[in-house]
Amino acid sequence: MNKKADPRREANRRAQWNKGLAEMALLCLLRPAPLYGLEILDRLNGEAGLDVAEGSIYPLLHRLEAAGHVAAQWRTETENGRPRKYYAITPAGRAAATAMVAEWQQTRARLDALIKETGDDKQRR
Repeated sequence: MNKKADPRREANRRAQWNKGLAEMALLCLLRPAPLYGLEILDRLNGEAGLDVAEGSIYPLLHRLEAAGHVAAQWRTETENGRPRKYYAITPAGRAAATAMVAEWQQTRARLDALIKETGDDKQRR
């Protein structure tokens, strides 16, 4: 039976994946250097392809800050620039990111093995 995919269901599935991956991706983005909110959002959407909404990034950053995984600091980078709130990963955030990445890699390896074992999109007869 070949049903046409429901676009709403597909969008919801993708949104749930993105929601689960956004925290790990955000912490990984902050490992090299602090970033400000819109820069984080642009990189999550561009480099990671997560389609995070602007209204979702700040609640996520606030949850990570409350958990002690990021610390925020206001900065003015240029002489006449406006202040921006920069987020830096904390030691607890680094540990959390390391654990999340290890879990992701294990899950991905298991899923890759399952996909390989069961074949691609061909139906079994």
